[in-house]
Amino acid sequence: MVLGKKRKLGRQIEEITVGEKLEITEKIEDKDLLLYLGLSDDNNPLFIQHDYASMTPFKKPIVPHLMLTGIVNAAVSKYLPGPGSAIMKQELAFLKPVYHYGTVLFQFEVVGKQQEAHLIEIKIDAFDEGQEKVIEGMLKVSPPYPPKPITSSTFENF
Repeated sequence: MVLGKKRKLGRQIEEITVGEKLEITEKIEDKDLLLYLGLSDDNNPLFIQHDYASMTPFKKPIVPHLMLTGIVNAAVSKYLPGPGSAIMKQELAFLKPVYHYGTVLFQFEVVGKQQEAHLIEIKIDAFDEGQEKVIEGMLKVSPPYPPKPITSSTFENF
């Protein structure tokens, strides 16, 4: 439960098929950057100082990579497969910087399913507003397990 509310579980492994796709679009706003930087206590000048960033090959402040990773993780937790999922392995390559106020299109595709290992493989590609690929990667995700009853008719310890 989150703050007293029960959440419906996402889809179980039997309900997921290879080839499924999900797209989400995120616009990076000041409030998002400030929340991330405040929570993480990350004061890297590359993320917040225009004068420093202008002296680097990036030319202007960039969105922290971990913040973009958080968007990927949230999409798994919310949508594919959804609540109750756990990312077991994550490989992301950040090909180009994402700048403040940028809009990023994240594309997810289920490319593999290992029923016996209880894992699905998800390919990720993300593009900026100029349709340039900024992120590519793979995830191994454990979909939600079916809930087990809390009580049973037998007690093993008695």
